[in-house]
This record gives sequence, structure tokens and C-alpha cells, in this order.
Amino acid sequence: MVEYRIDRRSGIATYLQIVQQTKQALRLGLLQPGDRLPTAKEVVAATAINPNTVLKAYRELEREGLVEPRPGLGTFVRRSLARPGAAADSPLRAELAAWADRARAEGLEREDVAALIASVLDERFPDGPTAPQADTSESTAPNREHG
Repeated sequence: MVEYRIDRRSGIATYLQIVQQTKQALRLGLLQPGDRLPTAKEVVAATAINPNTVLKAYRELEREGLVEPRPGLGTFVRRSLARPGAAADSPLRAELAAWADRARAEGLEREDVAALIASVLDERFPDGPTAPQADTSESTAPNREHG
């Protein structure tokens, strides 16, 4: 079962943190179709957030077709997002962990590593969500100068 960790200083809405963490667990194969998500009551007890926040996150996951509520039983995973190379025990993850260890040994902090990874992702996956945002801001820059 997934355990949610809420970062109140992240600037990311609490319900979106739950959605993102659930999707991450689905991608890593930590949650499989048929698995039950923690009840809203269990999440509230573990995180001290409003139960409506949990329900909002679960509704969003349901809207995306990832989970389904079963009245009286809970909310269950409908489909996985896992790919073989992204599993929690995959060789790629082990390589990435070793790389992160090297980065830490070189004195890099979490933010440095995140910046490096984001940079490589932007280069290697140009049609991801980060690249269009950068293109948009570059294309609107001349308009701001003239506006």
C-alpha cells in the first residue's frame, strides 16, 4: 500500500501531491490493478489533512481512469502505468541510484541533481511538458519588450 507524504512547503496543492505520488507508485509498479488505495480516513490519520482533499485526489485519479471506487469497499487501482524499465527493481533504477550516489559524493545537493536531471530530460525528451513552456516563454519575450 502507498503511504503519502505531504510537503506543505512545496507550493503544490495537497490533492495534487496525492495524485502525483499515486501515479509514481503506478509507474514504479508499487501499485498494481486490484490493489486498494488507503481509505480517506487512513490518509487523514497519517497526514493530518482534510478528508475532502483525499477524496478530491481520488476523484481526479478516477477521472483519469486509474482507479475506481467500490462502495463500501474502498478505492481500487484499475490500471497500471508501469513499464518494465521503470520498475522499482529495474537495472535502470539501480544505475540511476549509483549515479545519484556519485553526484552526492561530488558534493552536489538535491537541487543541483534535480537541475541536471531536468536539463537532460529537456534535451532527450523535447516533447515533454517542460520543453513547450520554455519555448512559449522565449516566443513571448519579444512581445513583452514591445508591450
